[in-house]
Amino acid sequence: MRWPLPALAAWAAGWLLWHLLPAPWDLPLSTAPVAWAAWRVGGVARSMRRLVLVLGWGLSLWLLIGIDRAPAWWWLLGLAALLLAYPLSAWRDAPVFPTPMGALDPLRQRVRLPEQALVLDAGCGTGAGLRAMRHAFPDAQHHGVERSWPLALWARLRCPWAVIFHGDIWRSSWSGYALVYLFQRPESMGRAWDKARSEMAEGSWLASLEFRIEGQRPHASWSLGAGRRLWLYRVKRSSAPVELPINRGTR
Repeated sequence: MRWPLPALAAWAAGWLLWHLLPAPWDLPLSTAPVAWAAWRVGGVARSMRRLVLVLGWGLSLWLLIGIDRAPAWWWLLGLAALLLAYPLSAWRDAPVFPTPMGALDPLRQRVRLPEQALVLDAGCGTGAGLRAMRHAFPDAQHHGVERSWPLALWARLRCPWAVIFHGDIWRSSWSGYALVYLFQRPESMGRAWDKARSEMAEGSWLASLEFRIEGQRPHASWSLGAGRRLWLYRVKRSSAPVELPINRGTR
């Protein structure tokens, strides 16, 4: 099954067993489908997906145990907060997973950017990727785009030196950026490569944490430990090379 269907199926099976089984068997046996799904999950995002499976089940179990004592409006309030922070239009993109500080430092080995070059964190979340990018390229102009306005606001508070736009990474233009950084999903990488080739200048860069672009040879890649990898691609277009602009102004 295509992700996230395995997680939803495992959680549904666990909830069903929780309601059908008597104590003390309800807790261990309802956890079994989630444990089996976490063991069987595959793909390049298996560590992340295992974390989602386990944490999601733990949260849902906590809600199930307290459901009899909680007023009904609590659940509507929680759903409203979830939709506000992570709107339905963003569910095809990656959830919020912060970029570790220092994870983008290897880019300095291969990428030489002009002073004040524009770099973009596409899907900047709470700003962790922007902070890691600034650590790697302190002399660049840092931009971020985030579809969730609460997360965009949080990123602005954390990164006052960056220009952060509230918008869709797929509808926002990547033109003019010397480097675009992504921490997306494996299913999104082909779309990201097509967008980079159609909008970015010849010779610009696309960097991805965790996920490679299938069918494309990377310019470089680095192991970051714990099964993580950083991928770097050089954008090539059929048109003639275009000089990279280095100043696009502010907000």
